[in-house]
Amino acid sequence: MKSMIALFCLVGSFLTVLSFSTVTVAEEAQCMCRYCETAAQLAARRAAFGVELEDDGPHYAPVRMVDVQHIKLDITPDFKARTIGGTTTIHFVPLRKPLEVLTLDAVDLNITSVKGSTPVSEFENSGKNVTIAFDEPIEVGKESWVAIEHNCEPKGGFYFRTPEMGYPAEDMHCWTQGESHYARQWFPCFDYPNEKSTTEVICHVPSDMTVISNGKKLGESVDLDTQLKTVHWLQDKPHVNYLICVVAGYFDKLEDSAGDIPLGFYSQPSISEHAANSFRDTASIMKFYQKEIGMAYPWHKYDQVTLWDFIAGGMENTSITTLTINTIFSKDTENIKQSRRLDAHELAHQWFGDYVTCEDWSHLWLNEGFATYYTHLYEGEKFGRDALLYGLYTDATGRVLPGGNNDKRPIVWKRYTNAGDQFDYRAYPKGSWVLHMLRSQLGEDLYREAVKNYLEEHALTTVTTPELQAAFEEASGRTFDRFFDQWVYHARHPDVKIRYRYDPKLSVAKFTVEQTHKVDDDVMLFAFPATFAMKCGDETILHTEEIEDTKHEFYVSVPSKPEMVQFDPEYTLLANVDFDKSQEMWLGELENAEYGVGRILAIEALAKKKTNKGMEAIQKALESDPFFGVRVQAAKALGKMGSDEALAALNAASEQEDARVRQAVADAIVGFYRPENLEDILAVAAAEKNPAIVDSWISGLSKYSDDSVAEYLRASLTKESFRNQIAEAAVETMSRSGSSQFVPDLVEQLENHADAYTPRGLGKVLRALAKLSDGDEAKLQALQQIAPSLNDGRPDVQKAAIAALGDLKLEEARPILQSYADATNDDELSKAAKNAIAQLTKDDNAQPRELIELRKQMQELEKSNKSLAEKLEDLEKKLEATKSEQ
Repeated sequence: MKSMIALFCLVGSFLTVLSFSTVTVAEEAQCMCRYCETAAQLAARRAAFGVELEDDGPHYAPVRMVDVQHIKLDITPDFKARTIGGTTTIHFVPLRKPLEVLTLDAVDLNITSVKGSTPVSEFENSGKNVTIAFDEPIEVGKESWVAIEHNCEPKGGFYFRTPEMGYPAEDMHCWTQGESHYARQWFPCFDYPNEKSTTEVICHVPSDMTVISNGKKLGESVDLDTQLKTVHWLQDKPHVNYLICVVAGYFDKLEDSAGDIPLGFYSQPSISEHAANSFRDTASIMKFYQKEIGMAYPWHKYDQVTLWDFIAGGMENTSITTLTINTIFSKDTENIKQSRRLDAHELAHQWFGDYVTCEDWSHLWLNEGFATYYTHLYEGEKFGRDALLYGLYTDATGRVLPGGNNDKRPIVWKRYTNAGDQFDYRAYPKGSWVLHMLRSQLGEDLYREAVKNYLEEHALTTVTTPELQAAFEEASGRTFDRFFDQWVYHARHPDVKIRYRYDPKLSVAKFTVEQTHKVDDDVMLFAFPATFAMKCGDETILHTEEIEDTKHEFYVSVPSKPEMVQFDPEYTLLANVDFDKSQEMWLGELENAEYGVGRILAIEALAKKKTNKGMEAIQKALESDPFFGVRVQAAKALGKMGSDEALAALNAASEQEDARVRQAVADAIVGFYRPENLEDILAVAAAEKNPAIVDSWISGLSKYSDDSVAEYLRASLTKESFRNQIAEAAVETMSRSGSSQFVPDLVEQLENHADAYTPRGLGKVLRALAKLSDGDEAKLQALQQIAPSLNDGRPDVQKAAIAALGDLKLEEARPILQSYADATNDDELSKAAKNAIAQLTKDDNAQPRELIELRKQMQELEKSNKSLAEKLEDLEKKLEATKSEQ
């Protein structure tokens, strides 16, 4: 009864709070780059970054009625009110016919005044656009301007992180995010990538703050009366609207240079002592790109800035990349954590995406495919060709070949519902693979020539795929119609089945190559070069056959029976390959393949066969292969094999020197359920110094209900680590365990240690508490613990609190969620609250607690059996001793 009274008091006070406070806007500011999201994250990002359209296409770049020449933003962010206001001046020239009316994108802006070089007769603000009518038509080619005064409490595009929201005061800052169509939410503009102009930013902030923007800084001054600092930036080369960026606040700065290009690295004072770890490769990446691309870095400087809650990577604004704060890491993770690939991806965009930009979102791969591929090229430059191919392998096997819901969509696709639909594997890893196949077929020199010509011919403009194709055709003298048709304008990739047979009488190798995928209007029959490497003693024979039919048979003369036959030894074809080979042939490939990716493919095949000989070969690779990626995949393969022998091989490798391999071994070991191995797991985890690997050990403990595990997890909650990552891992494992015994521990974390967690980490505590609370009384108590977090100013905490209340499935949560949905000014949070309300009545068929209880009983039986076995063994030894005495 006391709980119910407390609950009614809580609901009443919460509704009062909602009626008098503004609920913080939840951000869609998740980066478009570094395609690394789960399906849930991808769905959220699509909703965030894609402006919903009225139909499913086809969609084309809008017709340009004017040529925008320059945009000037004079703005003042208000950190207390979390509003932005100022004047936007747009210089333009009418195209094709006299201009009577100018329409600009402007979402939820309060527009107070519009002036122009030609007098403005009236303007209309629809909430989505502002339409400006002139006293008389503006002649074609006449240089003109409009100046628009506006202000808003932005729902997107412009974001604040302040102490009032729960962030450290020393880290207070604001930032913008334009891609794909979010600039319109804080200033009026032509918000589509087929328009480029020079830009200018004048920003007024408190005098002790820093302002960073595109281009070069022209100056700064402080108004002694207002104590506001005015900072003036100019981007004097044209770029698209979504690349306009303003960041202001408190930052610590590191400096470097790449030749004569100044490099700035800005991070939050609360974590800046670790910032150098993340930016140590930037200068060498830039030098490599200038050499590889054959073109100097095109802008005045290059800055990188970390931001709170920019959670999906980075955004390649012209000359200033904004990054998630999660890119900062501590040295104790050794070589597991790194920002190098993110750094390389965003820096590549300064040429591919900023200097030359896709004209519309259907050609997004011209931005993202290049940035993804050049990241792999830098890995190859720094660590060797094995690293380049390993990146392509992980992209292919992890993203492209599994396909997904979009497997019937081509890379260039105009029937998207919103722009966010385009930001998937087709633009990123598949686009990268298309470039890799072109480079492989043309050779590095011709490829570089084509790319350089492409950039020079289309410098500072927007492009479509045919213009890239033309560059490759001009450089090579070849036609690439079929190549682009099958890989870019049609969907998918080939499924290839290969059969090999050696004829000792004729001393020939016979090959049969079949394309087994379904061919229809969406997916073509592919044409591709198929290369085979045959090792015959000391000689390796290479043979390439052009495949373009459903089934293709051919013969290759060989001096003796090959001990290795390898398909695509240079890893140049994106395909699902089923090569029907004997175990001996796969063993030969593991032993002799030149590149690590070939040895990895052999490991995968041998693991499926699950023989002792194959396992021994994989164990040897884990112990001694020179490339870390092979050792990582060997550990994963042993984990999948699942045998006691495989586990023994993994245990023997648990002290690998390379932290990446050591983590893979840990991940594989904890995948086994072996109660007798638990003591060893806890001992190794306790001895491990690398927090990333400790996380891996912790993650596997949810299978066990032993008191020793609970004790270890509780101890992990108080173990100090960078950004509390070990405690966060313990919370996740507690949640997966399904055990209500951890509820008091989670409550204690909320009450006494909430400040130690990142917003995402605290969200995990909330979700775990909801999941583990068992019974109505416990759930009511959990509701009292969770509901106040709805008024936390941090978006990740708010979202988690909403979801946690839905997870409780208590009717008592309904009025809280409904009031929240009605009060918030954020559409995304309101929708989340309504979804959580629907979750309250959803019937789950799963019965996890019963399953957990059964598992616990099974473990007790195993302990009893082990004890009985030990007693029996002891009796047998005594009996043997008695017999020997007689």
